[in-house]
This record gives sequence, C-alpha cells and structure tokens, in this order.
Amino acid sequence: MRILVLGSGAREHAIVTALLAEDAGHELIAAPGNAGIAAEPGVTTISLDVTESRTVADFAEAEGVDLVVIGPEAPLVAGVGDAVRRRRIPVFGPDRAAAALEGSKTFAKRIMETAGVPTGRSVHAATLAEVAAALDELGAPHVVKADGLAAGKGVVVTSDRDAALAHAEHYLPQGPVLIEEFLGGPEVSLFFLADGHDVLPLSPAQDYKRVGDGDAGPNTGGMGAYSPLPWLDADFGSEAAFVDEVRRTIALPTIRTLEAEGTPFVGLLYCGLVLTPAGIRVIEFNARFGDPETQVVLPRLITPLSTLLLAAATGSLGGLPDPEFSPESAVVVVLASEGYPESPITGREITGLDAVLPSGVTIAHAATARDGDRMLATGGRVLGVVSRGDGFAAARAAAYIALAGIHLEGGHYRHDIAERVS
Repeated sequence: MRILVLGSGAREHAIVTALLAEDAGHELIAAPGNAGIAAEPGVTTISLDVTESRTVADFAEAEGVDLVVIGPEAPLVAGVGDAVRRRRIPVFGPDRAAAALEGSKTFAKRIMETAGVPTGRSVHAATLAEVAAALDELGAPHVVKADGLAAGKGVVVTSDRDAALAHAEHYLPQGPVLIEEFLGGPEVSLFFLADGHDVLPLSPAQDYKRVGDGDAGPNTGGMGAYSPLPWLDADFGSEAAFVDEVRRTIALPTIRTLEAEGTPFVGLLYCGLVLTPAGIRVIEFNARFGDPETQVVLPRLITPLSTLLLAAATGSLGGLPDPEFSPESAVVVVLASEGYPESPITGREITGLDAVLPSGVTIAHAATARDGDRMLATGGRVLGVVSRGDGFAAARAAAYIALAGIHLEGGHYRHDIAERVS
C-alpha cells in the first residue's frame, strides 16, 4: 500500500517502524516526519502543514495514497480526517466531531455518562470562584484538567489547594476546566482500534508521566513506558481477562454511544485507566496512539499493523480476530532536553547515535533534525530508547546501556522505568 503517516514524533516513528517490519513493500510517506523517520530505508518525508485539512487532502489525492494514518491530536481536532474522507480515501483517525472525545474533557465526560462508563465525579468550572467551590466539594488530592488540548500537560494532581487554583487560573482564559474526584491506584493505558462500530484491543502498557524518578516533579507528555503488565494477573487472572473487561464495560459502550449520536469514531481509542479498590475507572480518553506507550506496544505486535489500520478505516474490524502479540518484554526510556517540561532548551547537538546498539534496542526519534552532519534536538522530548528482551530485567538493562552512550548537553531521563517489574 501507499501509506501517508501524519506527524513528527516518536509515536509516528514507531508506526512507521511497525509498517516497515511487515516487509510488505509498502510505500511510506511521512509528513513532516523527523530525522529518524527520514533515515528509515524506503520512507519519503515531506514538509506539510498537517493541520491544514485541504492541503493534506489535496496531497493524498494527488499522490494516490491508499491509507492516511493521523498520528497527533492537532490534525484530528482540526478536521483533517473529515477532509480526506470527503475524497474517498481511507483514514485511520476520527473526524473532528468524534475527536472531541480528546479535544474536550467536558464532551468526553458526557459520553461516558451516557454510555454508563465507570469514571470519577467531576465539576465543570468556568470561573475561579466555581473552581474554588468545586475543590472544596470534592476535596484533596485535587485534580484539575484543562478542557481542551494541552500536549499532556493540562492536568495537575496536588494536595496544595493554592497550586490547584493557580493551574485552573492559567487555563481558564482558554475555556472552562474540570475539577475531578481523585482516583487512586495503578494506571494502565489500553488502546483499542475502532471502526465506528466494533473494536479490537492492543496490549496494555504503563507509562510514567512525572518528570523525575519516583514520580517527582511536574507532569510531562511521558518519560517512559513498558509492556506487557504481568501484575494484572494478580487481580484479573490474566491480561486477557482484564482486556476483555475493559472492552465490554468501557470501549464498546463508548464507541456504540458515539455511533448512536451520529459521530462514529474511526481510529485509535486510547483508554487511560486507573485500577481503584472499587474497580476499573476511566481517567481520560484520547483519540490517537499514546506516546510513549506506542513505542512499547507496536514492537510486540505480530499481526500486520497495516491490516488492522485499513480494516478500521474501512469499517471491517468485525471479521478479524484479536491482534497477536509477542511475549517479549518491551521498555522505552525518554531522553529530554534541559529544562523540560517547563522551558526546554533546543538546538543542541546529540551525539552517540551512531554507536552499535545492544541487541533488541532501537531509537525512536521524537524531536530531531539534521544540520549537515550534526543531529540536533528540536523539542522537549528528544528521543526514546526502545528495548525488547526476554524479561524486563534484560530489556531494561539494555535500554540504559544504550542511553549511557548517547550525549545531549543538559539532557535528562528517568532511571526507574520498569523498575517495579524487573
């Protein structure tokens, strides 16, 4: 197939890598891509504003693209999926209306309520006075969420009421915020491919949102992840049983509710879950592959990714079996620029990427660009070191060995990714 992948991060690099691994002779175009994606054999990168709906649709039609895969959230909320579908080109990624499941926390909460999906209580607040009242009503720890897109940084969880108020005050000029009941317990990310009516699950993962070891510091877009989650067996008997419960009580009711409302969801339903003493609860939905979880889920996927993406885009998931995954352990550790997440310093050179990597280790580029012979960091999260192995101890050790050989002035990463399962 001729496949256009929109996006420039490590998530898109992981998607491209998975498609190349099929050895099916796909013609892959990445827009705009990054230095790592551009270096992949057989991949063409082009400069394209992926939030300009008509530009993307014109390009896909002119190039005879068979499938468009939308990676990041911004093009989804901008309606790129709508524009491409009007040209009768299959798209993996929801239309603008369904993408509100991520673009508006208020919309997502309403859909959950209609679908009977288990989640925490929440209060919609449009003024600082309403925020203060909601904080007092729901109590500490306080959970404050920006209603719209915030690149993974719109949520604060704190027992400091003043900090919660300050977070709300920062985002209120952009629109209302949500004050939510705190839900305690281990968090799990579980992806479902959706075709508007049916869903198929991928393998669960756990990510690390805080910037520092031991979950210290502010929230980020994600500093690492691992998959699968062997500790699910203790509470659910098996990973498969956990996945089936989430499919039955959360994913399918959500997709069927959106379908009934005339906004069918086609693409990737990201379920952010917390395992509370009272059962599984939804923290959030996203409308695309999660980053960095994608970097540990897709490398374990045995079923051809292109088959799944095209089936979702064309409404034919119902006839497919659940995807198959390798029993390998996978770990990703993110290298970030100095100052991330508050004020990342960009433009610095990255060295050591040409070294021979340990067996099972690859590099997923997130924010990189070539400047002649130099590789430069262009954003906060720069790259992810992805490692697969027979058991988490081996995979984790190989990832950190590889990281030790990569240098970025002021660069930092967490040292405790997958420590609990190693």
